[in-house]
Amino acid sequence: MKRKTIDIITLGCSKNLVDSEHLMRQLEEEGFYVTHDAERPKGQIVVINTCGFIGDAKEESINMILEFAQAKEEGNLEKLYVMGCLSERYLKELAVEIPQVDKFYGKFNWKELLQDLGKAYHDELHIERTLTTPKHYAYLKISEGCDRKCSYCAIPIITGRHVSRPMEEILGEVRYLVACGVREFQVIAQELTYYGVDLYKKQMLPELVERISDIPGVEWIRLHYAYPAHFPADLLRVMRERDNVCKYMDIALQHISDNMLQRMRRHVTKAETYKLIEQFREEVPGIHLRTTLMVGHPGETETDFEELKEFVHKVRFDRMGAFAYSEEEGTYAAAEYEDSIPQEVKQARLDELMSIQQGISGELSAEKVGRRMKVIIDRLEGEYYIGRTEFDSPEVDPEVLIERGDKTLHIGNFYHVEIINSDDFDLFGRII
Repeated sequence: MKRKTIDIITLGCSKNLVDSEHLMRQLEEEGFYVTHDAERPKGQIVVINTCGFIGDAKEESINMILEFAQAKEEGNLEKLYVMGCLSERYLKELAVEIPQVDKFYGKFNWKELLQDLGKAYHDELHIERTLTTPKHYAYLKISEGCDRKCSYCAIPIITGRHVSRPMEEILGEVRYLVACGVREFQVIAQELTYYGVDLYKKQMLPELVERISDIPGVEWIRLHYAYPAHFPADLLRVMRERDNVCKYMDIALQHISDNMLQRMRRHVTKAETYKLIEQFREEVPGIHLRTTLMVGHPGETETDFEELKEFVHKVRFDRMGAFAYSEEEGTYAAAEYEDSIPQEVKQARLDELMSIQQGISGELSAEKVGRRMKVIIDRLEGEYYIGRTEFDSPEVDPEVLIERGDKTLHIGNFYHVEIINSDDFDLFGRII
């Protein structure tokens, strides 16, 4: 008898992806054939892991659910299940509005899905995953939730309080993934720097990263989603001393004007932000900084925006993303502020900010021409091998393109590459 096929579709961030990978491993243990983000899902059962962070993400999730709800109505699908952030937040409303879905689950009770399929959750597999990334890298989630109360953010409403995973459990998962062939780890959380405060009564991220770096086979560790207030300074020592800890920091700063930082409830000042960036660059020479900025938050004046532009010009972030404010129900901003900045103004500010960054990115890329860099190869695409340096995270950062030529490179291996050209974002190299 042919095993039943289940298609899992993951929307949103890499933290959702980790949940999907754990679910896939459990389903496979029970004899299911599982596909992930298939271009043409053909399973009798579909599970959609949703995102509910901002308006666009919610819209994408709802459209995906409706698409498969129609497929079920047309008889092309037996069962449709929905989990993740969107259903965590709007479970009752969704169940009424889209009755074609067999069951909605929140972000944390997806194990019930196995029971509803007549299967058991295997506790002994709790650190195991079926990787959907290339087998040489994986995302490593070290906590859930967030204790910060930023004005605009719905994440604490969706995910609840910060909950750190026990350190030994994380280290066990790293050892398991190394045994599976993983060499590069993207360490992720809603807020990395708070790790350990709930379990160990102090910030433990520096010790955790140090202990991960001690595990044989771990070649790169990259850190995502730090918070600027109360940053654990000892982490910079670890980054400086450990060769396998990438000199890369993803820290969402959101804004620079004191007026906006206060209205956003960020618990950090303009002066402290500049001082922190200076500390990063002094203590970890060559560090690459990635940040995210927001425009159009209620109360942002033209003066505030000019300060933000000046900040981007001055700091010259190696990597920068930005987005326009979107009012999220239940947040402090939605309750206390009027979303009075017109959408066209928000978009114009966003476009101007990203245009500034594009020029900076092009200049910083050009400065790498002539350098020799360690590169990991992710894939072969047409006539190019596509790789990344330690300063580049998958999916979101620039890549290194190496002409295929006569040399055969192996996916997941590291090579020394000379950078011979660049454009606004990507680099071009040749094997040394």
